[in-house]
Amino acid sequence: PPALGGSASAAGTNPEQLFAAGYSACFGSAVLHTARAQKINPGPVLVTANVSIGQAGKGFGLAVELVVDIPELARDQAEALIRAAHEVCPYSNATRGNIVVDLHLADAKS
Repeated sequence: PPALGGSASAAGTNPEQLFAAGYSACFGSAVLHTARAQKINPGPVLVTANVSIGQAGKGFGLAVELVVDIPELARDQAEALIRAAHEVCPYSNATRGNIVVDLHLADAKS
């Protein structure tokens, strides 16, 4: 990333983008797994992971924002589902207590 001395115009994928792709795919699977376990049909699920990097003490650290779109569920049901998925997702378990992970629900029925 440019903030760490990288070139904004250089071609290629940085590690944060790869982590975001992996986390969003894994979290989407965790949402679907949790929905099946709860006998819920969530309809389409879209997860976007925004990963940032910054100073953490003498080194660097990551922060993640997961934006989950489950438009066919009521907001309260979708929020409960993503909280439950956060408990079983391997990426969430690997990062818990190490980095900030913010969960946000995108569009959902009220």
